[in-house]
Amino acid sequence: MESRVAIIGGGLAGCEAAWQLANRGIKVVLHEMRPENTTPAHTTPHLAELVCSNSLRSNRLENAVGLLKEEMRRLNSLIINAADLHRIPAGGALAVDRESFSKYITDTIDGHPNIHVCRAEVNELPKSEYTIIATGPLSSQSISKTISRIIKEDYLYFFDAAAPIVTVDSLNFDKVFRASRYGHGDDYLNCPMSRDEYIKFWNELVKAELVTLKDFEKQVFEACMPIEVMASRGVDTLRFGPLKPVGLIDPRTGKEPYAVVQLRQDNHKATLYNMVGFQTNLKFGEQKRVFSLIPGMENADFVRYGVMHRNTFINSPKLLNSFYQMRENPNIYFAGQITGVEGYVESASSGLVAGYHLATTILRQPFPQFPDSTAIGALSHYISNPAIKNFQPMNVNFGIMSSLDRRIRNKQEKNRLLADRSLRIIDRIADMS
Repeated sequence: MESRVAIIGGGLAGCEAAWQLANRGIKVVLHEMRPENTTPAHTTPHLAELVCSNSLRSNRLENAVGLLKEEMRRLNSLIINAADLHRIPAGGALAVDRESFSKYITDTIDGHPNIHVCRAEVNELPKSEYTIIATGPLSSQSISKTISRIIKEDYLYFFDAAAPIVTVDSLNFDKVFRASRYGHGDDYLNCPMSRDEYIKFWNELVKAELVTLKDFEKQVFEACMPIEVMASRGVDTLRFGPLKPVGLIDPRTGKEPYAVVQLRQDNHKATLYNMVGFQTNLKFGEQKRVFSLIPGMENADFVRYGVMHRNTFINSPKLLNSFYQMRENPNIYFAGQITGVEGYVESASSGLVAGYHLATTILRQPFPQFPDSTAIGALSHYISNPAIKNFQPMNVNFGIMSSLDRRIRNKQEKNRLLADRSLRIIDRIADMS
């Protein structure tokens, strides 16, 4: 089929991008290497296979990922429509029957008159006017080499070792103090620990439950030690590593604490802080339980938990604009987890924006802006912000969205107001489509 757009990768992002383009009358060739070549994580030949959980997380508007789903729902997202059709009971979450979900998407893509699916591995960029690269966290070695050549090798990463991130307004500043070591400013937030608090934290950390890594993930972390592995080497190891108190004086006592957990600013708005040195393989529930033992973090709101897993991603803030389009080569787009968005819904969201923007470009139509007051826009602005120096993948969260004009102390009320504002904007965009 003669086409103007090639999409590499038949995951959630690639399928969403193809859908957005094809529904606007644009011919697309979607390249997917499976089942000819498969990965250690995939088990079926279906497009948009869910390789980890079958949950797309919360469906509540007071939760940022719930808002993101509703925004996409109103913009005719294939992925969210499929999830709604194949939903199974999961309380307030949107969980799906993964087999029927992926089969429905496969049948829909295969049956669309403007989409041709090519089941073969791509080693080089196809000869087409435009390309969307949506190869996912398990990109093949050959396409990874091609991507490296396109974007410059230094910008391509092959694993994700990221510390948890919390919202600043969820911290207890009766305990937390601002300071850098030896009085050099106040750039860090510090959670001081007494000996008893530290010993309790250490005991819970070393016995906490871990994520079981797949064999292909185990060799990539030799140079980046998880916090629990460091702790297992001795009760005082952390106190001479990331929790060392040297050079920090607690203004409430005038003394160095026994140990200190430091938090570093993670965004320009200073609404998010990451836990320094806390890359981890603990299960998410265990991270919440154990890290909440840290003084000042008893009620911390975790917008991202620590992760250490195989995840090919690019340095998007250097390379992409907020349409997931390359700054230096506007005929190439990226979509999905390779851009640094983290999670099923976030990946599909990037495919929606890339496909939507490319369609309007080809049709010479105006493209509506997604401001960072929407969840879709907050993600695209986060991954394309050139001021970010140490880029790490991110889930959608309210902390990366623009704040309200007034301070709302009740978290649920604030989130609901943020959602209401966002959906008014999305409805105006949907009316333009």
